[in-house]
Amino acid sequence: MNKLCPGLFIGLGTASTSSPGFIIIPGMRRIMEKQLQLTNQSLQAVFPAYTDVSFSDLSQCQHLLLVGLLNNPELPSSIMKILFDSMSPANTKQSVSGLCSRIIQCKSACKVLSPLTDVSAVGADAEVQGAMLIEELAALLSQSSEACQAEHFLDSVLHGCDGAAHHFCLVIAAALLTTTNSAAQTASQDFLLDWLQKKHSELLQHMCSTLPATLVIDLSKRHLKFRDAYCVVLKKWASDMEYSISDGEWVQTGTNQTSVSFQRLTEHFLALLEACPSLREDVVKELNVLKISDGDFDVRGLSVWGDLLSIINK
Repeated sequence: MNKLCPGLFIGLGTASTSSPGFIIIPGMRRIMEKQLQLTNQSLQAVFPAYTDVSFSDLSQCQHLLLVGLLNNPELPSSIMKILFDSMSPANTKQSVSGLCSRIIQCKSACKVLSPLTDVSAVGADAEVQGAMLIEELAALLSQSSEACQAEHFLDSVLHGCDGAAHHFCLVIAAALLTTTNSAAQTASQDFLLDWLQKKHSELLQHMCSTLPATLVIDLSKRHLKFRDAYCVVLKKWASDMEYSISDGEWVQTGTNQTSVSFQRLTEHFLALLEACPSLREDVVKELNVLKISDGDFDVRGLSVWGDLLSIINK
């Protein structure tokens, strides 16, 4: 045990530092104190305002965490509401310490166990947050037949991730790839997909353009609804392209916020059709219809649909 992550110290906050285990095995305490000192030094070097955590503090880390959250001016209002909203009914809401304990335990377990498992495609943090997002959605949807509360929750999380869109996309991907253990969690994933398609199509486009292609394909194979939405996104990217005579290539028009090259577009199409071969016939048929609507030319540069078809049919 030559290295312990900071999250592990917080995860031990539910245990007493005077428990018999530390008396019977004094060497464990010495190792932890030494590692705690090194961790404090590392954090102090990065965060000048950081306050050292002593060994005796480990028994009250939950309280220290709450104090730190209250003193943090950058804490998103959505998180503040989840942790400290006293208006929520007691029987439908975990206590503050209970919720914090759960967050700490998931985070700590992830940090400790992740080296023993395969590397996650989305990253350890996003994987934990995605699983918790699905659980929270399932709880909200089970409490009320109205979807507005769950939509408000997702909107709040999105607002709290302002400036970190890529990480939020990873969290959504992790949530959709989480293995569901109940009908409620499956319904939560469907709800999340509907929210993406109907309310935040730009975020969906951002996911498709920035996430690793293998991750997008995994989502397409897991969820028919995502696969259909992905096809719509690809066709939108193509429809927003115009042929640049100077570049000799199809390029995105200035009105589209998502910048995808024609080469990337064809790579997306080819990867999707390879992963989902049953789609090929329908996609080729639809592209043919669009090509005909453009004049049914077979000359490169006259129809983006014709040029896509020529590559797909090779």
